[in-house]
Amino acid sequence: MTRPAEPSAIDPPSLDLPRLDLPRLDLHGIGLRFGAVRALADVSLQVRPGEILALLGDSGCGKSTLLRAIAGLEQPETGTVRLDGALVSEGGRGVAPEARGVGLMFQDYALFPHLTVAENVRFGLHGKPAAEARALAQARLEQVGLADRARSYPGTLSGGESQRVALARALAPGPRVLLLDEPFSNLDRRTRDRVRDDTLAVLRASGATTLLVTHDPEEALGFADRIALMRRGRIVQVGTGPDLYLRPATRFAARFFGDCVEFDGTCRDGAVATPFGPVPTPGQAEGAAITLGLRPEAIRLDAPGAPLRAVVRARRFLGAGALLTLAVEGLPEPLRLPVCADDPHRAGETVGLTFDPQRCFIFAREAD
Repeated sequence: MTRPAEPSAIDPPSLDLPRLDLPRLDLHGIGLRFGAVRALADVSLQVRPGEILALLGDSGCGKSTLLRAIAGLEQPETGTVRLDGALVSEGGRGVAPEARGVGLMFQDYALFPHLTVAENVRFGLHGKPAAEARALAQARLEQVGLADRARSYPGTLSGGESQRVALARALAPGPRVLLLDEPFSNLDRRTRDRVRDDTLAVLRASGATTLLVTHDPEEALGFADRIALMRRGRIVQVGTGPDLYLRPATRFAARFFGDCVEFDGTCRDGAVATPFGPVPTPGQAEGAAITLGLRPEAIRLDAPGAPLRAVVRARRFLGAGALLTLAVEGLPEPLRLPVCADDPHRAGETVGLTFDPQRCFIFAREAD
């Protein structure tokens, strides 16, 4: 059960033009509990002006709670939230949600069924003169390609159109930070891909600083400038998509973004033994217990005489490609290896495997 935000005890931030040398959003040491459940633990994060950052993680990891804390719908017990350098939350007290200049787009879009599309978009502009509000709403509807649906009602819209109306409404007041909570999860896959691309184009054109909550690694990789991976109320790693995919900090991070072939071993003479042969472990202490990870795409099929042999157990056609399941000498679990659709290998064949040691990643075994 969530608690209502406490009365504002901090002066609202100025809505003048922000300083460009400051982070648009600055979180430091955010902590929040619901009874005995620790929802957020010492969360610190900075978002730059115009940046799109994805909060990524499993259900229940604290992503949406963090979004609500930024918006002022939850008050963190510890830590600070700053917008353009102005303090809006500190130690259980904060600026009211409506005074923060933050836009929030919910998972279910929350459109008012009794209002037209244009009236929905104008809803957050009630403090502006009527003519200015109409002009702003029309401009946002044009931006999302729905100007011709201004007089329609939400019940007549498709899922993708409803999502774009909700986006137009969130952007209409010109928020300092736009918060999107799983905005594409209610759409079917074909619609989701198209709407996601359209949304990204609108956000880039508007220059909106955006936080996107998602549980989908593919969505985070394709949508965001940077990703903050969360687990159990904490941020595990922050970086670009290539940072997290190719250089994960922990086993959890490595596994979250896809299949990962793992070898546990001990550093001896600057290397660790694997079924592929010894792999260098620069920077690791002698005798350190480590995990070495390898993405399947770094493994290549070779002639059966290669140092590592495998048997093709199954082949699954996937349209644009195929997936081989391989029993590999020295590996306790089968290896799933993506290949081209016209790859000739079939079940029962013996193949050789090679890999690129430069595409390995190494982390302390105790990290997870």
